Amino acid sequence: MNAGPASTRRVALALDALRHGWPIRVAGQVLLPAETAFAPGATAPRMLISAARAVTLKLANQREAAVPEAPVLIRAAEPFDLDTARAVADPALDLAYPMKGPFAAEPIEDADAARTAMELARLAGILPAFLVVPPHADEVQDVSGADLAAWKDTAHLAIASRARLPVAAAENAEIVAFRALDDLREHVALVIGTQDGDRPPLVRLHSECLTGDILGSLKCDCGPQLNAALRAMAAEASGESGQGGWGILLYLRQEGRGIGLVNKLRAYALQDVGYDTVDANNRLGLPTEARDFPVAARMLDLLGVPAIRLMTNNPAKVAALQGVGVEVVERVPHQLPPNPHNARYLETKRDRTGHIL
Repeated sequence: MNAGPASTRRVALALDALRHGWPIRVAGQVLLPAETAFAPGATAPRMLISAARAVTLKLANQREAAVPEAPVLIRAAEPFDLDTARAVADPALDLAYPMKGPFAAEPIEDADAARTAMELARLAGILPAFLVVPPHADEVQDVSGADLAAWKDTAHLAIASRARLPVAAAENAEIVAFRALDDLREHVALVIGTQDGDRPPLVRLHSECLTGDILGSLKCDCGPQLNAALRAMAAEASGESGQGGWGILLYLRQEGRGIGLVNKLRAYALQDVGYDTVDANNRLGLPTEARDFPVAARMLDLLGVPAIRLMTNNPAKVAALQGVGVEVVERVPHQLPPNPHNARYLETKRDRTGHIL
């Protein structure tokens, strides 16, 4: 399959298919999404799941994986139907269906194709689990790893529109919207103050958080961090900081650090029964960190910003941006006090993901 508009279109159609529960075909393998599929009577001898779920299911021949979202192919004594497949895929059903298996892990013939399928599931916001069904003549959406690479190419991202947008923190602000072909997510940048090519702006990368940004959730620190970042940028733009300057908030449409809203809420439910943030994501078979930093780099490039002062407590975020070509001249701490609901969340950030808190 050739890369280009046809490739990105195939990915868009595959994501739509997965959300609707329709099968996709990757490298000749027909895969039916375990969570969303509506296919009465469908069965399959094998399932594709994540390494983290394989560990949870205590496969005798599956060692704990360093990459929790890595694909694992499993077989059971009896074919999987959709009810069984969903019980295997969804940790929320572990107590309702405690007796699973026995299962055995099998070699994966095309590991790249399997990883493509798992990433497509994450991008679609569904659980990363598939029935591996026999080839059939029904309509199936073909997609490949090359298609996914073309879809993710940030060269497709462009400025779609921009307008003056006075906000509560700063009246002198402009909003810039970015759009890519065949990607429904529209990222935005809020530029506060007057752009100055001689001074690196104060920049905050903020991943979309419906629960924290809009609903005021106390389980995370997203809402307070967003508001505090805007106030800090406004202080620089107005000269209150004593230095002068300007700022950019990059608002990335990557809910739940890239796992999607529904899966983030599933992780919340697991946290309520004792798992920390990292273990909750992994138990779902999802990565702890799935944000797309090349998108942020492309947005900065389109804004004509070669160097930044980054507001973050996470050295890994600095390294990730530097790894995609952004010059980070300063890490600016952005720490806020905890509350009784997010104290463990912040401790997990400090102890397991290296945040400086």
